[in-house]
Amino acid sequence: MKSRTIKVDYLARVEGEGGLDIKIKGDKVTSAKLKIFEPPRFFEAFLRGRKFTEAPDITARICGICPVAYQMSSVHAMESICGVKVDGQLRELRRLLYCGEWIESHALHIYMLHAPDFLGYQDAILMSKDHPDVVKQGLKLKKIGNDLIILLGGREIHPVSVKVGGFYKVPTKKKLSAILESLKWARDASLETVRWVSTLPFPDFEQDYEFVSTCHPDEYPLIGEQIISSKGLDINISEFLNHFEEEHVKHSTSLHAVIKERGSYFVGPMARYSLNFDKLPAIAQEAAKKAGLSKTCNNPFKSIIVRSVETLFACEEAIKIIENYEMPDKPFIEVAPRAGVGYGCSEAPRGLLYNHYKIDDYGVIRDARIIPPTSQNQKTVESDLMAFVPKHLDLSKEDLTWKCEQAVRNYDPCISCSCHFLKLNINRD
Repeated sequence: MKSRTIKVDYLARVEGEGGLDIKIKGDKVTSAKLKIFEPPRFFEAFLRGRKFTEAPDITARICGICPVAYQMSSVHAMESICGVKVDGQLRELRRLLYCGEWIESHALHIYMLHAPDFLGYQDAILMSKDHPDVVKQGLKLKKIGNDLIILLGGREIHPVSVKVGGFYKVPTKKKLSAILESLKWARDASLETVRWVSTLPFPDFEQDYEFVSTCHPDEYPLIGEQIISSKGLDINISEFLNHFEEEHVKHSTSLHAVIKERGSYFVGPMARYSLNFDKLPAIAQEAAKKAGLSKTCNNPFKSIIVRSVETLFACEEAIKIIENYEMPDKPFIEVAPRAGVGYGCSEAPRGLLYNHYKIDDYGVIRDARIIPPTSQNQKTVESDLMAFVPKHLDLSKEDLTWKCEQAVRNYDPCISCSCHFLKLNINRD
């Protein structure tokens, strides 16, 4: 029986370092491994022993693409421990900051990382020779997302204005309104993006996933206290570890997360969309329908359409928040530490980001645990490869390798974020 191997030593157009190793025997895939070899970064260890007020600045350094997600999950966890709830305009400003992150991160993935797969280019630079206007539009969209983060966060990478209890400083109505025209352009460009990506060629690849995301009774989820799934899970974030667990695998320095006694699950834009379609604004729902999407999407190659719909949502939401904004009297609520355990969940562009902390009476962090979206999706990526490859064995090795890399990029993996922990066995004589 003939054996084949598909091996990619270094995946391109993903954040971080990882490879692929797929073994085929006859017409069956015997093994599919997303090999993550980037060293763990020990952020949880850095947090232990630090003051609870330092968490948003430390966690923001975990990722240059989605630092807001890390800040939001950590500040909400700290505020839950200290019995504080940030609401009103301060909460709206946090959601606005999150919109900036979704716009810049989604635009980066749609135009620079994912679109070249569909159009047959090795990268966006080569793509720009034939599609200069498309690439320029993507760059402009990304810049507007970055500008929004600068406006609220002080700088585009690792923003510094978020603090436990609110912000160190908040903008005036006049200053926020200055970005409105750019956001309206971005909304129109996002609408056009949804239409454009819907014309790309998609393989027929529907899978039966268990989607998992946060939810909110009135909002498309950015920050949430409740977690739901497409197979009936409905829990408070404080119950997360009762239902989810992480496993070590030999081929990855990232942990694989699973739902206990069920296995792999799927977080990210497709999960949010499929579980919260009714919470999208009318303009995004209509654009999705025109693009050929139903209320759920089970083809991961069409995640580029869903990301575009979410970019449209983020622009529309940002405009609404700014138009309704009234500058709060004070940029933060005073927060006094108290001993306890708390949880924070928010929706990073790549999916649900869980934070869990324990602090003492002096506000010193005694325990920290962070479960990023990419580690939650790793097992599902491998399941996709196991199902996808047998249907495309007629392709040349080069074409099949390309498609397998694309199947990984469907998830916009942030490998660096996922490398948080490594189990060490130390034997001393």
